[in-house]
Amino acid sequence: MLGSPSPTAGASDAMRLTKFTGHAIRILVDCAQADGELVKVATLSNRLQITQQNVFKIVNLLVRAGFIASMRGRNGGVRLARPASAIRIGDVVRATEVTHMEVEGATGALRDRGVNRVLDDALGAFIEVLDQHTIADMLKSGSGFAAKPAKPARREKKGPARAAQLKSSARLRRSSQTL
Repeated sequence: MLGSPSPTAGASDAMRLTKFTGHAIRILVDCAQADGELVKVATLSNRLQITQQNVFKIVNLLVRAGFIASMRGRNGGVRLARPASAIRIGDVVRATEVTHMEVEGATGALRDRGVNRVLDDALGAFIEVLDQHTIADMLKSGSGFAAKPAKPARREKKGPARAAQLKSSARLRRSSQTL
């Protein structure tokens, strides 16, 4: 029929996990590359180009899940709590993602035996495949989850140059408010 959208219009062919999960896997891979040494959160943040606040959130979850151990203090940091070969990607996904699917509005038999069950089965099969792979496998494969080279830090202007920059931005805000 002309003019009717295709069933997959706007849909991506790729199965997508959240950025949070991708970041968690990248943090685990980075810790595995450190070979037992402590890695500072600031280092992870710079190397993986993730804000420190997000790294702290992810690290907290990974510590609670038993994937990494943390040490506080000036010389502290994080490291894998167990060998990279013992951390399955499926377990990381279970710890970071919602692993139950439900169609809104489904009631009765449809909810119990229908669409929701099919979606749960599909998600289970997806995670079952992820269970066949470990953080060590990610290291070996060079899967793109390894650290990206850090962007050089932007130098913030100081002194009179910074004052001039602040005045200029304040003038722009005032002029845009009067328009």
